[in-house]
Amino acid sequence: MRDGRKFSLSFVLVLFVLFTACKEDGPQVHIYAGEALGTTYQLKFYSSGNLKVQKGLDSIFEVINKSMSTYQSDSDISKINSGDTSVKVDENFRQVFNLSEKIYKESDGYFDPTVGNLVNAYGFGPEHQSDNLNRTEIDSMLQYVGFNKLKLTADHKILKQQPEIYLDFNAIAKGYTVDVIALFLDKKGVQDYLIEVGGELVAKGINRSKNNPWIVAIDDPFQTPKDRTFQATLKLENRAMATSGNYRKFRVDTVTGERFVHTINPIAGKSEKSNLLSASVLAENCASADAYATAFMALGLERSKEMLERLENVEVYFIYAENNQVNVFASEGFKKVLLTD
Repeated sequence: MRDGRKFSLSFVLVLFVLFTACKEDGPQVHIYAGEALGTTYQLKFYSSGNLKVQKGLDSIFEVINKSMSTYQSDSDISKINSGDTSVKVDENFRQVFNLSEKIYKESDGYFDPTVGNLVNAYGFGPEHQSDNLNRTEIDSMLQYVGFNKLKLTADHKILKQQPEIYLDFNAIAKGYTVDVIALFLDKKGVQDYLIEVGGELVAKGINRSKNNPWIVAIDDPFQTPKDRTFQATLKLENRAMATSGNYRKFRVDTVTGERFVHTINPIAGKSEKSNLLSASVLAENCASADAYATAFMALGLERSKEMLERLENVEVYFIYAENNQVNVFASEGFKKVLLTD
């Protein structure tokens, strides 16, 4: 499952340190890393005994792909997108659908998993970007955009108002996968872990090798491929974090010199300039953090601040461009976990 809104380098650095164990008679460190869902994953946890989790991880990735990968032709979501009305979706799909509906409403439609046709039409991602779609072309696609045009039935099927509606959970599924892995470790009795899938994170307990909270970092927008630098580092304690951003693809106005990115307004169907370069979100679960980060990028800085006032237990760190400079807005709760030199 690939995610077009993320780029090849993660926005968040997970500061893993490789140790063989904490103490000979104490919990042992376990580290797993690999590729899944079209991205990479890293997992570090402490557990007494020789706990093996690779088969469990592989099973989770397989189940999520079978349910929600738009890059897997036989997945449930691909069958639904191709017009198969007989598909009964699993519990994972239902949870993601219901959470997407909730955040769709909270964001006044700016988080919308049906916006994929417009994203593709504007050429975001690997293809050439076009800002010149005419109103007729936009309107023809907008009729197929709107999460409110979908319904999850009592018998676990998806009803679409128009068969052309294209559903894509890439902006929430990786965060949800992190939550599933966290629950898997919880059931194994693991008390201290850090999970990362494609830059989305959940931390529990502490980093026992340091006897300190887990530490992660947010990338500097102007780092170079050869010289990775960080905008901020923070403590991640019993919480989830996700980051969404376009700052690796920002543009510079040739007249004013201002930096901006383009985001899709799913309500108007337009590609709009935005000075919000990235949004990092702390939330109680990673699926929500993932979706909120995407919603904020679509809303832009000022509307995101307005939405934030309506949310509970959500903290943010926004990087934005203004007056030819890069600035930061951090909510009060986010400020409390930031580390200073």
